[in-house]
Amino acid sequence: MAHPYIKKFTNLRKWLKILLPIDKLKFYPPQFIIRDPITKAVRKAFDGGYEVAVVVFNIKNLRELPEQLGDQGYTHFIHLLKKTFKVVIEEEVKAEEVIALHDYSSDGLTLFLKVNHDSHSVTDIDKKMKKILRQTEKRLHEQIPFAKPNFETGYMFIEKRHYSIQEAILKANQHALSMAEKKVQSEYNDMLYLVSKIVAQKDIYLLAQPIIDIATGEVRAWEMLTRGPKGSTLENPLQLFSIARQTGMLYDLELIVFEKTINQIQSTGCTQDIFINFTPITLGHERFIRDIRKLLSKNKNISPRQITLEITERDAIEGMENFLYNIKVLRMLGFRVAVDDTGAGYASLHSISEIMPDIIKIDRSVIQDIDKNAVKESMLKGLLIIAKEAGSLVVAEGIENKEEALVLSRNKVDLAQGYYYARPDYLEKGLKLS
Repeated sequence: MAHPYIKKFTNLRKWLKILLPIDKLKFYPPQFIIRDPITKAVRKAFDGGYEVAVVVFNIKNLRELPEQLGDQGYTHFIHLLKKTFKVVIEEEVKAEEVIALHDYSSDGLTLFLKVNHDSHSVTDIDKKMKKILRQTEKRLHEQIPFAKPNFETGYMFIEKRHYSIQEAILKANQHALSMAEKKVQSEYNDMLYLVSKIVAQKDIYLLAQPIIDIATGEVRAWEMLTRGPKGSTLENPLQLFSIARQTGMLYDLELIVFEKTINQIQSTGCTQDIFINFTPITLGHERFIRDIRKLLSKNKNISPRQITLEITERDAIEGMENFLYNIKVLRMLGFRVAVDDTGAGYASLHSISEIMPDIIKIDRSVIQDIDKNAVKESMLKGLLIIAKEAGSLVVAEGIENKEEALVLSRNKVDLAQGYYYARPDYLEKGLKLS
């Protein structure tokens, strides 16, 4: 008997071709999709140290559209939909991040993205997904105003540990569909249960990566990095936080990260600064100040002045009523504020002018191969000038070799972190070595 996913896939009548983002458009019939080229591309991404996200753009009312548009209008709409999605994706997503766009067992399109877990924040996929959908809907409406597709979106990361990449792709796609459709008694509820259980049991662990004083080589601070339950599919932070985001559990999860960090500072006696990542959703939550104060009251010997709240996204802060107010109150309490991924786009520079952070973290995209690229070094110098005007310290992220570190040294960058200095490890072990 055929696998249900395969059966569903081969029964598709409306979508018969796969589109890969290469110079000359190539189309592949459905029977090749699972085996090649997607499986090969996913395996190559894994071998390169990347994650792969499956992003679903589902049309909830696809089967109703022929009645609205007629057969000829429906055929035109489907053609236009594919074309519009492709154009928007080319505009919104870097070409090297796109593995494939096609009709993978759903009433719509599926996008495969290569994700660098070291440089993507928890909701990068979520933001890209919404931008693509927003632009696609706008352009479709301009061209066929009487067509009213009802889109649903969801995403999931492919499990690296799965013994079969083909089966892992099918599983991730089905989970992404469940996230999009919010099915009752489905995989969505199973994942909601898993995250709820992790939150209830506080079943996460933290690693720490040192932040180094470039001039002296001393450890000045530690960035805390979250992992899910050991040995589980949610140990991967991208998987854990993406599901938490889509199931409405992100605030609870990030608060547990703060609580566990405070506990580790207490148990290890760490006196160096600690960086904790937060999304603007959490920092702007109406309960955040109250909850943080409550956690600090249980550990009165730990000063907020030891803690830097690192904002892991930039373009999500606009329109958030409580965000800037909360930042102001947190500073009054003694916390410092850092803006992450500076240099990755305009949004991060806009955030600097809005927040005036204590610390600016320069994105890995600026640092990578900076010793071979004079333009990147000029970008670094420009960011250092901005940091000086804002009164901010600078941390360069993702340093992987001596040559990159030397460029930072000659430009008098304050602090740095990356695998060149140390990989993440337990805070207690790191303190013994520092």
